[in-house]
Amino acid sequence: MIEFELKYGCNPNQKPAKIYMKDGSELPVEILNGKPGYINFLDAFNSWQLVKELKEATGMPCATSFKHVSPTSAAVGKPLTEKLKKSCFVDDIEGLDDSPIACAYARARGTDRMSSFGDWIALSDECDETCAKIIAREVSDGIIAPSYSPKALEILSAKRKGSYNVVKIDPNYVPAVQETKDVFGITFEQGRNNFKINKELLSNIVTANKDLPDNAVIDMIIALITLKYTQSNSVCFAFDGQAIGVGAGQQSRIHCTRLAGQKADLFMLRQSDKVLGLQFKAELGRPDRNNVIDIYLSDEAEDVIGEGNWQKYFAVRPEPFTTGEKKAYLKDNVSGITLASDAFFPFSDNIERARKSGVKYIAQPGGSVRDDLVIKACDDYGMVMSFTGMRLFHH
Repeated sequence: MIEFELKYGCNPNQKPAKIYMKDGSELPVEILNGKPGYINFLDAFNSWQLVKELKEATGMPCATSFKHVSPTSAAVGKPLTEKLKKSCFVDDIEGLDDSPIACAYARARGTDRMSSFGDWIALSDECDETCAKIIAREVSDGIIAPSYSPKALEILSAKRKGSYNVVKIDPNYVPAVQETKDVFGITFEQGRNNFKINKELLSNIVTANKDLPDNAVIDMIIALITLKYTQSNSVCFAFDGQAIGVGAGQQSRIHCTRLAGQKADLFMLRQSDKVLGLQFKAELGRPDRNNVIDIYLSDEAEDVIGEGNWQKYFAVRPEPFTTGEKKAYLKDNVSGITLASDAFFPFSDNIERARKSGVKYIAQPGGSVRDDLVIKACDDYGMVMSFTGMRLFHH
């Protein structure tokens, strides 16, 4: 396939639209089902780069869930705990523990389900039947992967009345060293960001505490590679092999940290007994259950558990999850979290906010005139911080 005609560009008025190789060569993708659009392909090609690089860095199968050219999460294929399975709505999936790629996607999709609604999926490895079963029941726009098992392709091709977008990419495709894009009729050119993120990048530990365990190294790599393909400014929290909170596209870094921290906190609170014990009405669908959980954990909880409201959603009226109880749960149950930033922290307020979400390990470029204050804040809380020396802006 030399080129692929699109229905329209970013918006319906932006026509004509297509994707093609400027040198006239074959596209490195094959559309197996559906007809992906302009934004679909932007998500597909950015998300594929993320999982390909993450697989190369960790050696594990990887998945990501993308929305509007930024990841909601990325994860490696580690088995899920029983609580995490229930929190991610996959506790009923048979054979999940035997499919690393399905575990990776269950984690990525289950991290920030609000943001992942209508996502684009990228898998580093073949999509198997178990992974396809998870995807089949979620609201999603499409998927890109290097291959699909026959049964997985059958399941995915039947999704959305047969219109679900399934894209196969050549895993051996290597893009040109120089890349260009047009803005306002003007062409920009730059070298591709082929900077490698690996364990060696994390060797410059600038804090008094230099104890960086292997699991934190993996989480740092996951967070940094996630940031490499996230719209800047961006901050990422990671834990146990997955990104658990992404703050993307904010003008202020503290707002990135607050947003990512809030998402990380919600991810952890969703695994509490109080949330896992919610008794929903049988007819309440998966997206609605997720929305109700989000409201239940917010300051607007009365909207779903107040008198006259709870019967719409629950078989049994839930007890409130008070602000004090949520803070106590996070304090008692959350620690060892990793945080990464795509650029330096200009102030120590980011460290103060990170501490509230259980952050112990930090990776950032360094280079601020206030690095000493940031390092001191980390030392005050016994954190471990590595300076990578490399900014990871993505626009």
